[in-house]
Amino acid sequence: MNRLPGLDLLRAIAVIWVMLFHSFLVGGLGPHFEWLSRFGWAGVDIFFVLSGFLIGSQVFRALQREQRLSLASFYARRAWRIVPAFAAVLAVYVFFPSLREAPGLQPWWQFATFTLNLLIDYQRNQAFSHAWSLCVEEHFYLVFPLLAMVMSRRPSTIKFMGVCIALVMAGIALRTGVWLHNEAIDPERNWYIEAIYYPTWMRLDGLLVGVMLAAARIYRPQVWARLQARANAVLVLGVAVLSVGFWLFMDRTGLLPNAIGWPLLSLGFGLLVLAASGQRSWIGRWPVPGAGWVAAVSYSLYLSHKLAFHWVNVTLVPLMSGNAAMEFAAYAVVTFAVGAALHYAVERPFLLWRDRLVTTAIRDGSQVRA
Repeated sequence: MNRLPGLDLLRAIAVIWVMLFHSFLVGGLGPHFEWLSRFGWAGVDIFFVLSGFLIGSQVFRALQREQRLSLASFYARRAWRIVPAFAAVLAVYVFFPSLREAPGLQPWWQFATFTLNLLIDYQRNQAFSHAWSLCVEEHFYLVFPLLAMVMSRRPSTIKFMGVCIALVMAGIALRTGVWLHNEAIDPERNWYIEAIYYPTWMRLDGLLVGVMLAAARIYRPQVWARLQARANAVLVLGVAVLSVGFWLFMDRTGLLPNAIGWPLLSLGFGLLVLAASGQRSWIGRWPVPGAGWVAAVSYSLYLSHKLAFHWVNVTLVPLMSGNAAMEFAAYAVVTFAVGAALHYAVERPFLLWRDRLVTTAIRDGSQVRA
């Protein structure tokens, strides 16, 4: 899929929003700018919708054109994309404890097996805890292509919509049950994070909305075209839905937002992605300066930003005599510099290597067939 300005903008907003939210680790943005960071955790939900849409489009397109999907190729491409930068940051967390934003770290193998979000002791081990979202995405990458292949054997819109509705309803029921159970027994642990916020089965709504958008784009192009023709109306509707969702999440750990708030937010972000995936909406028509670059390095920024925050807080902030403007500039410059270094030194070389291997494999395959 060609890069689209609207999707780049959403990806850039998502990573910056998450970083602003995590500023609480170093004292926050202050009372005058708290509104910028309060809902920054939702940046992860934008990533989930984008992943569902982009990966779903890739898988569905392959199944539509060739009636098959090379699982080995799919998993290899995902591994080349995710693992190198992740492994580099994990090595820093494991071998350089002084750079961690928090002292406690879960065992390295939980990160390596992407089981952190299912096993974390959040009270004691908060370092690199934002890797939970990578675990959710890895589980999605593992299961979704298999499910798509099974369902594509006898494609049915009714069957597809039935599965989607069942997953949404199951998520609502499961989160409600877990919330009521833990609220009643009040265990001595951060059960909201460990039992509701992190587990994969609790956070499928955003990925599911993205997959539904991808299915419409690939299998119902006429419907997709009609929606794209009304992109600005879709955008306004998305903002309205998100407004209701964020109103619910004013009480972030309450029952109502965690029962129905997640699918509502995912729907709102899905409408934004729909509007941004063409060039007829206000956010999809023109590129925003810098957004494309931030989107390109967003994965490296997401992985490394807490390390950068901690280093600035320990090393540079004590030298600035409480100058808030200088401190903010230092955090911003160092965080983007570290993210860019990780992207250009690790992430991008491996992606280029992956693309060369794919090109070579296609060429060799063509020669064999010839």
